[in-house]
Amino acid sequence: MPTAARSKETLTQSESRSVRFAYGKALRKRVPRSSHSAWTAPRDRPNPIDLLEERDRGRIPMLLPIRYARMAASPFGFLRGAAATMAWDLSHTPTTGLRVQLCGDAHLSNFGVFGTPERDRVFDLNDFDETLAGAWEWDVKRLATSIVVAGRCNHYGRSEIRDTVRATVREYRKLMGSFAGMRYIDIWYSHLGVGGPPLPKGRTLRRVFGRAATEALRKSSLQAFPRMAKTDGGRLRIRDDPPLIHHYSDIAADELSRSMYDRYRSTLTPEKRMLLDRYHVADVAQKVVGVGSVGLACSVLLLLGDQDVQDPLFLQVKQATSSVLEPYFGRSPFANHAERVVEGQRLVQEASDVFLGWSRMGGRDFYVRQAWDMKFSFDISTLGPREFEGQAELCGAALARAHARTGDPAALAGYLGTGPLFDEAIATFAERYADQTEQDHAALVRAVRSGRLPASES
Repeated sequence: MPTAARSKETLTQSESRSVRFAYGKALRKRVPRSSHSAWTAPRDRPNPIDLLEERDRGRIPMLLPIRYARMAASPFGFLRGAAATMAWDLSHTPTTGLRVQLCGDAHLSNFGVFGTPERDRVFDLNDFDETLAGAWEWDVKRLATSIVVAGRCNHYGRSEIRDTVRATVREYRKLMGSFAGMRYIDIWYSHLGVGGPPLPKGRTLRRVFGRAATEALRKSSLQAFPRMAKTDGGRLRIRDDPPLIHHYSDIAADELSRSMYDRYRSTLTPEKRMLLDRYHVADVAQKVVGVGSVGLACSVLLLLGDQDVQDPLFLQVKQATSSVLEPYFGRSPFANHAERVVEGQRLVQEASDVFLGWSRMGGRDFYVRQAWDMKFSFDISTLGPREFEGQAELCGAALARAHARTGDPAALAGYLGTGPLFDEAIATFAERYADQTEQDHAALVRAVRSGRLPASES
């Protein structure tokens, strides 16, 4: 269980900013900021491969070799797929007791640019499969660790990587200080997008955002349609690309998906339901996505408007299971895990997909969102050191904004302070836990080579 610092006093949002700031500052005595640098594997730490296999029970067996192959490819791939392992480890690190709505999987590749309903382009978190209310430190430490692991995979120098972690945590800390002085409504409307403060300053950082925003414009259902669909027997269908995209082998599964779609429709607000009803489902296929999600049921739906090829809409239907955070922070208040994902996303993101909703099928929970809608995330391995640092700083800013929306920015700012002590502590933790990740990745590679785990992209 997390080592959370609890006060005998009850702090509420109705307290003045100065009181809440002082409360956060006082937490430094019980949980020194320097204590966040600590990481030593406990003696009773489970075998990471055992944790991985336990988490993967219930996933689609035929897809697990793809998951393990992607995790074995690099330590960063392992980190992406091992959120449950890191959650166990973080439960043995110090926390202040201040809670926010966690992303739960805040690594570098789970941030990016996407289009709002108003067609602005913003930078934000974009994966919420593990979201749950919990200790804010966990998101910060996972993000920082992902910077070190990815930086090492990219063969950057140690000082370059540490400077990047410092800059990212500093951006988080400074922006939280700014949020602490803002009205709640202004925090809610804060904008990490084109021309909207508080996008961090810096030529490289803004160039990174500008490049991502430009790429996002090229992502749409209309532009994806020629490579994703084809005419087959006079009918428009999704192109098969096995094992990553393929059609269901029986009609029953296809019909079940369509039934699930009707239940999803009922979770949308009336005006969005009216928009959805202008389209009809033309085809359904199974699709493999990501690293941590491989093995969970995931489909892509092709919908067509009245102009067919000129008005396509792709929706992704993705299975949601229990969050890896639940053993440490308690069960979600939502009976449907997909509803947990959707509501957590709406809390954290500046603006969520208009078609975001949830459903249930065959005893499993699913959430639905657009598959291509001005969404873009960098391939981290293609970035040079300066662009990498710019991307990481944007992630720190987006994480601060997410935590300020759902937590107490004044108390957080009071704890963080204005000096670099917390930044340095997190940088040290990230280096130590990156070492742990590399050891765990090596254990996975050994498990693959020994035949314990199957691994193949095909």
